[in-house]
Amino acid sequence: MKYTVSNEENLLVVTLTGDVDLKYSPDLREVLLDAVGKVGGIVVDMSGVMMIDSSGVASLLEAFQATRKRGKGFALAGVGGSVNKVLHLAKLETVFDIFEDVETARRAIA
Repeated sequence: MKYTVSNEENLLVVTLTGDVDLKYSPDLREVLLDAVGKVGGIVVDMSGVMMIDSSGVASLLEAFQATRKRGKGFALAGVGGSVNKVLHLAKLETVFDIFEDVETARRAIA
């Protein structure tokens, strides 16, 4: 997994590429949780993610819960393919705010 981070209008956009698995999920967790207190919301662009495992999902859930506790927005964007299947199997499409693209997510949680 590789990621880029950009802070845009008090929203952190984290763009992920590759696989989010046990090897890389701690990095994702650290980036997301570090940002929670510093920005008004977080958008995770998952359009470049090919696979996510339970540790990656757990990192997303932990960041989601932390942002919600602080009254901030958290959204996933560009979820597709196998990532979408994993989220649906875990019934997490009803938990996360999921948007087609980053711009739509940004407008929704700003």
